[in-house]
Amino acid sequence: MIKTGVGLASYGMSGQVFHAPLLHVNPGFEIISILERSKNLSAGRYPDVQVVRTYEELLVDDRIALIIVNTPDPLHYDLARQALLAGKHVVTEKPFVQNSVRGQELIDLAVRQGRLLSVFQNRRWDGDFLTIRKILEEGLLGRLVEYEAHFDRFRNIIQEDTWKEDPASGTSILFNLGSHLIDQAIVLFGKPEHVYADIRLLRNGGQIDDAFTLLMGYPGIKVTLKASYLVKEPGPRFYLHGTKGSYLKYGIDPQEEALKNGEWPLGDNWGREPEPDWGVLNTEAGGKQFRGKYKTLPGRYGSYYEDIHRSITKDTKPAVTAEQANLVIRVIEAARESHETGRRIPV
Repeated sequence: MIKTGVGLASYGMSGQVFHAPLLHVNPGFEIISILERSKNLSAGRYPDVQVVRTYEELLVDDRIALIIVNTPDPLHYDLARQALLAGKHVVTEKPFVQNSVRGQELIDLAVRQGRLLSVFQNRRWDGDFLTIRKILEEGLLGRLVEYEAHFDRFRNIIQEDTWKEDPASGTSILFNLGSHLIDQAIVLFGKPEHVYADIRLLRNGGQIDDAFTLLMGYPGIKVTLKASYLVKEPGPRFYLHGTKGSYLKYGIDPQEEALKNGEWPLGDNWGREPEPDWGVLNTEAGGKQFRGKYKTLPGRYGSYYEDIHRSITKDTKPAVTAEQANLVIRVIEAARESHETGRRIPV
């Protein structure tokens, strides 16, 4: 297998938990360098990987074909642009960029440079989302009439000295958790006709938006996306209702927690959810009544980088395109305008 050399632009949470482990176990990649400005945290787990102190060292290294821009959100555009101009393929963390005009600039630049540009939308490979796609493909709910997805957390304390709580950084819960929910809705239903949003700042002492309800306009189906940083006791993560049945799913995919615990994403049991956590399916599709636990498919974040390697080596279109990622940003922009004006905003 052809190995693709990789440079990791940061070794914060996303580098430690997601990118480095997923790349390390993939035989198609070799992590050449990890950028750490002053620390050497990666050396303990990846002793054969070079630690560099400047981004320029990634750009000029001919062994590196792919740069992972997993830095704070405000840096995505500039660092991705530099990497593309240096002839590198690029994967950015979500959100892609902070406005869709700059997103389109990067898309156009990637085309001119003949390089891959993708965004790490790993939650397309959550086990629950893969299961929902299977349920819909098999028609187990009949014609879907309502889809509601939640991504809630409990963060009632404002973390100090982080760009994620700084309004000057341009971030918010819409860019953070909303990027996942919007991307999943687009995968299932395509581009919405319009968006209607209610966005809130709920936490004491908070300075950034930390809760939202987003209605995505599609013909024949009600699509509601919700997220909040003040949910101590979460309800169902997904509600789906159709003309033949319903599916409800509590809990969240186990992969992130396993990665945080230092597990390698390998083996037959990776991403498998215990039976008590499976969702409930109630359906009369096919003329037979069924109500009970419906097995959750194993999650597989590794599929993202398997697809990226295939796209680079075989010059194929990636599963997560920059155009799709920029549509997520356009939806976020429309949501903000909707909240400010109280109107439905066309996308």
